Amino acid sequence: MIGAITLADGGSLHFEDVGDGPAVALLHPGLWDMRTWEPQVTTLIDAGFRVVRFDQRGYGESSMPEATYSSVDDTIALLDERGIEMAAFVGCSMGGAVSLQTVIEHPERAWALVPVASGCPGYPWDEELEATLFAPIEAAMDAGDLVLATDEAMKVWAALGVDDPAGARIREIALDNTQNFTMDEELDVWSMYPTYDHLQEIDVPTLVIVGDTDVRTIEEIADLLATRIPGARKILIEQADHVVNMRQPEAFDAAVLPFLLEARP
Repeated sequence: MIGAITLADGGSLHFEDVGDGPAVALLHPGLWDMRTWEPQVTTLIDAGFRVVRFDQRGYGESSMPEATYSSVDDTIALLDERGIEMAAFVGCSMGGAVSLQTVIEHPERAWALVPVASGCPGYPWDEELEATLFAPIEAAMDAGDLVLATDEAMKVWAALGVDDPAGARIREIALDNTQNFTMDEELDVWSMYPTYDHLQEIDVPTLVIVGDTDVRTIEEIADLLATRIPGARKILIEQADHVVNMRQPEAFDAAVLPFLLEARP
């Protein structure tokens, strides 16, 4: 089903909950919304999984944040509302970072973890690299041109281009979410937690996914996760940039599906 839940503070989350079997929670990257997981839904259902995906606050059809909140708490609230006790958390970029912290704070709710091109609060970005990458985006934002800001962001996060069908869809979903540039990211308090310092506490089967054409810091984080999370392993997807599962859906599924089938409770 497709629906929405109302959170304790009055915010709302738009979600889809389909299929039967062990639950897989799909968390989307920043700039986009839950539609980034379109290529995986049918594959997961056919493999015998229940699939839950949702728009995080400020994205898609979910409400914009108006006061402090936690994306980790929102994720758990959705699982509670849908009667899901445990899930495999599969998250890309921002969604990967939220997945990491959710598993750290609520280990009893996870049966597997798949961080994809993941962020990691507490890991230091190279300041010079960050300034070089994001200055054009910030300039467009300051000028109030959110379409230009999106296209500048695509140069960073969709480096393989937006002219092919996959790239065009990546850009299309991002253009539907230009409101994210106006959101106060500091309202989301989960990102202030030092995830980086607690990775060794993660105790569920973990598969780290990263593309071979992603931003250097994201590739470094993937190596870090594979090293610091006990038992984790990493798969590099070729000809993939940041939104790996959209850019190379077949290779992504070939990597992730056997892992989930092996780890399923």
